[in-house]
Amino acid sequence: MTKEKKDALQRRWFVYLVQCSDGTFYCGITTNVERRIYEHNNSVKGAKYTRGRRPVVLIGYLECDNRSKALIEEARIKKLNRSEKRNLFL
Repeated sequence: MTKEKKDALQRRWFVYLVQCSDGTFYCGITTNVERRIYEHNNSVKGAKYTRGRRPVVLIGYLECDNRSKALIEEARIKKLNRSEKRNLFL
């Protein structure tokens, strides 16, 4: 196994929740929360949903063991209602 693959396997993944300027929530995954929030607010790399709703503010994040678990957690969170999402991250 190459060093790059080993590094990718050991990388921490996060599920994060942001609140957009219109009050809506956006949930996503990343390996670097700070960089991702910057991208949402300042770059074309931000999600299409958040580009028209800038600025976004980080509500919170959860750490996951790997990308697969982060994707599963993101899908679970997206099914929650607004108050359940907020309570999960506060």
